[in-house]
Amino acid sequence: MRKYLTYILMLGFPLLGAQKKIEKSSYQQDWTQLDKVNQALSFDADIKLSESEQILDKKLFQLRKQLIHDTESKKSSLYNSSFNELKPLIENSKLYNILQLMPKGGLLHTHSGGVTDAKWIIATARKYKECYVYDLQDNDQFIFGQLAFFESGKVPKGFVSLDQKLNSNTGFEKELLELLLLKRDNLCTYTDYWIEFEKRFKRINLLLPYRPFFKEYYLKGFQDLAKDKVHHVEIRYVFDEIYDFQHGKYPLEKTITDLQDIVKQMRQTEPQFSLKLIYSSFKFLDSESIEKQLEIALKLKKEFPDMISGFDLVADEAAGNSINSFQKNWTKLNEMTTKSGLEMPLFLHAGESNSIFNKNVLDITLLNNPRIGHGLNLIYFPKSMEQIRTKDKLVEVSPISNQVLGYVSDLRNHPARVLLSNGIQCSINSDDPSVYGYEGLSYDFWVAFVYWELDVKALKKLVFNSINYSSLSKNEKQKSIQYLNTQWNDFVQKANQELK
Repeated sequence: MRKYLTYILMLGFPLLGAQKKIEKSSYQQDWTQLDKVNQALSFDADIKLSESEQILDKKLFQLRKQLIHDTESKKSSLYNSSFNELKPLIENSKLYNILQLMPKGGLLHTHSGGVTDAKWIIATARKYKECYVYDLQDNDQFIFGQLAFFESGKVPKGFVSLDQKLNSNTGFEKELLELLLLKRDNLCTYTDYWIEFEKRFKRINLLLPYRPFFKEYYLKGFQDLAKDKVHHVEIRYVFDEIYDFQHGKYPLEKTITDLQDIVKQMRQTEPQFSLKLIYSSFKFLDSESIEKQLEIALKLKKEFPDMISGFDLVADEAAGNSINSFQKNWTKLNEMTTKSGLEMPLFLHAGESNSIFNKNVLDITLLNNPRIGHGLNLIYFPKSMEQIRTKDKLVEVSPISNQVLGYVSDLRNHPARVLLSNGIQCSINSDDPSVYGYEGLSYDFWVAFVYWELDVKALKKLVFNSINYSSLSKNEKQKSIQYLNTQWNDFVQKANQELK
């Protein structure tokens, strides 16, 4: 018996230990293989970093790690704070300074009423003696704080001179600014954000068609974007006839030629700057009205093929008609484009919702819709998600907008993280930055980088997606990518120097 115990002690236990080592090794190999398979499914799996980019990646990782450590040390609520609460922290961070240096490529999702700084809007509007502000309580026609231009003697009741109002009431400028901005003071406050959101647009919608102001507004908006390293812009544009008091109303074509002139002006300092317009109408209109809008869009597309890039429907998805309810319009659009030989792709808002009952993303997989606005609830429709991935459609993600409007509170839980890890291509966008109180795209990249735990591979892919999935022509895209490559390489070098 003692002899057998000796053999067990000499041979059995070592063999058992060896077996455990083999099992552990096999388990670790399976784990490593599974990790690689998951990484290979990611949206940025095709990106290979240079040595300089790898160095920057490590530096940015440490920068974020230090940022999180500092906020925790100061008991700052990084993850439970609204963008409005975080904005000073963002602006004072080294990470924000670095991201301001980073080329952003294109802004693929923004709106004509949310492009330009609200403070600038007030300051510039008051320069015009014909600018007035509504100073009475809201009614069916006007709301308090609504701005408009009127000829002398034709000013509706309740409107007072903006300049005189600001001069006589020192606190009114701050009050008016608050009326033009939509802030989420904290994540616990409940507000019907869409109602308040639409009021912000209504307060400036009578300013924008006034041609002298229109020109200044878009030039300022484009300059701010270019300053933040954006060189291509695509605007969801709601067309309205621009006018002045000498000529009256101009045809819609004048809007486009004026914007082309502004782009030419931009190119004097930003030679690569480019602009496309996505003709936009509203989800709450009926099918007959949408058909007329499509006819106008195609007419403008025929005259300005390099400016009109597609068609969209905007407004609150919970309150408007479904995309599916316009089936006849999409069929008619196909007939019209076939007959005319024009292309009019759709760039529809879809899935800007937390509800599985909103099924607009189902239509996106079936229509000629190469890009999806927001797509928040796409993760609830796995087959549609797979189809969007295989058809190589892009989701235009706007993280700050999604938080301010109440769709995503803790941005760590943003649906885009699921989309990216499942190989869905995305781009980063600002949606309506002037309404949310900021300019440019650096803020959106900051929250995406911090909350989604991105790396340089992901940043690079998101930036280049904004050009590769843009509606630039093949030739325009080639030149834009070439320019972006140069910008990106310069950024990597400068960022590495800044982070020594």
